[in-house]
Amino acid sequence: MTTHLPTDPRTEYLLRISIVWRGLFTLLSAAGAIFLWTGTLLPDSPLWQKIIITVTLVAASILSGIGAVQISRRNHSGRMISLVVDYLAFVICVVAALTIGEVFIGIDALAETFTSGLPYLGIVALGYFLGVLDEYFPQKQQNSETSLKAASRWVMLGGFALFLLQVGAINGILYFLGKLAQPAGIVSVAGVIIFGLSLWAMGRAATAQALHVKTNHEQILNGWLFLSPNLLGFLIFFAGPLVLSFYFSFTDSDAFNTPNWVGFANYAKILNVRFALLTSPDQLARDVVNIKVYDEVGRFIFGTRGILFAAADKFFWLALRNTLTFVLFAVPLSVIPALILSNVLNSKLPGMKFYRAIYFMPSIAAVVGISLVWQWLYNATVGYINYFITLGIDFWNNLFNLAIVDPKIQWVSDEKTALLAVVLIAAWQTMGFNTVLFLAGLQNIPGELYEAATVDGAGAWDKFWSITLPMLAPTTFYVVSTTTIQAMQVFEQVFILMNPAEGPNNSTITLVLYLYRSGFQNFQQGYASAIAWVLFIVIFGLTLIQFQRQRKSSIYES
Repeated sequence: MTTHLPTDPRTEYLLRISIVWRGLFTLLSAAGAIFLWTGTLLPDSPLWQKIIITVTLVAASILSGIGAVQISRRNHSGRMISLVVDYLAFVICVVAALTIGEVFIGIDALAETFTSGLPYLGIVALGYFLGVLDEYFPQKQQNSETSLKAASRWVMLGGFALFLLQVGAINGILYFLGKLAQPAGIVSVAGVIIFGLSLWAMGRAATAQALHVKTNHEQILNGWLFLSPNLLGFLIFFAGPLVLSFYFSFTDSDAFNTPNWVGFANYAKILNVRFALLTSPDQLARDVVNIKVYDEVGRFIFGTRGILFAAADKFFWLALRNTLTFVLFAVPLSVIPALILSNVLNSKLPGMKFYRAIYFMPSIAAVVGISLVWQWLYNATVGYINYFITLGIDFWNNLFNLAIVDPKIQWVSDEKTALLAVVLIAAWQTMGFNTVLFLAGLQNIPGELYEAATVDGAGAWDKFWSITLPMLAPTTFYVVSTTTIQAMQVFEQVFILMNPAEGPNNSTITLVLYLYRSGFQNFQQGYASAIAWVLFIVIFGLTLIQFQRQRKSSIYES
């Protein structure tokens, strides 16, 4: 049973101040939410910013009010709420102060002059070593004028001061302080001080004891504190942009002007398609569809008739076709060879560890470097791929007196082979990683199963088909799912390998590439956001189908 000591007067005084502060913060947050919509506060901010700030202020106001009540009742939940609210507010004020003071711009400028100050950092290092020498050769008379430690301190301070002067940091600090002297800067600095003091007051051991905080409460709080950097990063840089992109998908945002709400117009344009019957294979599209609204995407010919497929956004459907085609070829070429190779590498032959590392290396190599190397290999004139094809054709022609014509394949400039060239790069790069995953799955299969199968007279193929594949079902599901998701998001290889990136006759335009073109080159941020969410739905649908099929496997369920 836990006993609580009487609260000392200082702690009681701090608790009363905390209650007043929580109540004042409740009123200030509520007032800020109201003034935001009356135009008094941030009058030029867009609607989405007002919504986010309003939700934040209302939540802070409610939580702060609850915290004040709980602290007055000497409940530990009041301390927890106070610490969470003040911690988040403290982080916001610190970021605001750094932004207002243009610290991030200053760091970028410091990078240009940093090398000129390196010799003076050498003086700092020299001073540090003087302090180290003082520990090995202690002086008999220790005083500030003669000791090595004092000399070390002054040398380090002098070297650091010279470094700041050399790189221009003094002017930067003065500029930073000048920026903070503005009203917005003063408010942010005041927020840092006030919320920092509140955190200190609530974080004291005496305060925790007065509010009857138990050990498990402290453990929970410390756990969330350690998680907070990653959690805040996730909320700010992933969850936040995800929600904003969903909002922008219903607007006509162009990244410059205030976005207007257009509802489902972006999605309607993407999904606005038309199928029309053709009386002849070469019938003109304008005879069956309104070419002012629809563009021809493709034709399905059967006999003397056909079906015309037209869409309001032709390039989206071309990108979807190319992406699905890429997935259809890249995924099997990344998975099946990896499965076969993993079985070979799982054998106990000498040198297998070396080959495992060799096959994994393409997976950790930079995509840019790999794409540039393959771009050279694909060169129709001096590339090694065409060179070896020519050598092979010449060999067979000379050996059997044949007349095989060298095709001189234009790998990246022919629409028939451009997408295949990208498929080969992606499959080659992904195969090594998938091999490692399959290898891990193989090593988890009990050896007793293979021994029992050998006793029963099973051959190598029977073991592979009846033991290896069923037992690898969970690994196969993971490999296929992740490889499919990665293939649906193909961008880097296409963007670097092709010139232009869309390839000849749009043969390599993919959904992510089209999203990039729409959002960052045509500045159709709203439409690009809609494309992103359609891509998410397609990926989610494919993954869900794979998951439902895999759940039917008894091996996976066990």
